Amino acid sequence: MPVDGYCERTGPEFWSEPVNAWTNVAFLIAAFFAYRHVRRTGAPWCVTALVVLLAVIGLGSFTFHTVATRWAATLDVAPILAFMITYVVVFPKTFLELRWRWAWLGAPLFIAFGVLVNLVIGGGSYLPALLGMVVFGVLLLVRGDLHYALWFAGIAALFGVSLTLRTVDTAVCAGFPLGTHFAWHLCNALVLYLLIRVAANRVARRS
Repeated sequence: MPVDGYCERTGPEFWSEPVNAWTNVAFLIAAFFAYRHVRRTGAPWCVTALVVLLAVIGLGSFTFHTVATRWAATLDVAPILAFMITYVVVFPKTFLELRWRWAWLGAPLFIAFGVLVNLVIGGGSYLPALLGMVVFGVLLLVRGDLHYALWFAGIAALFGVSLTLRTVDTAVCAGFPLGTHFAWHLCNALVLYLLIRVAANRVARRS
């Protein structure tokens, strides 16, 4: 039986979610432009790794919205979690200029933060990501880096819109059978592109 968790899916067919499936091309387009920007700025391998994960997110999500099985759901979720964990390591290295041995602590700290948020508030894996962006912006503001603090504030606001579109998908089915999950893909592709771009810009500005 297919995993039927989205408004657009009406049956077990491969193309039962054509819009949800094809809007994943946005992740590949975002990865292409992110790669061009990363090369132009000379950002290090850790930022390039984010570009690779961005492309894999698109491929994994496309697989899930066509095959719609539990193993495909893992392909959908795992690259997103990998991107989150990688970014919380890249952020302290790139923006806070910490040594790698300290930057790696971002991963277990984020995982612990995510568990705590879900125990207290709920909201799955994406609410901690949203709150994490807010925390990044606050940290940069405290450091006096208003430019990048505003960048993260804007990206967090966009991700808030994106998360809302993901959340209301099934709620709007009666009036809008297509649902809103496809818009989550489009917004999220832009969010991830901007996260990579701002990290690459920070490296270029520092050098």
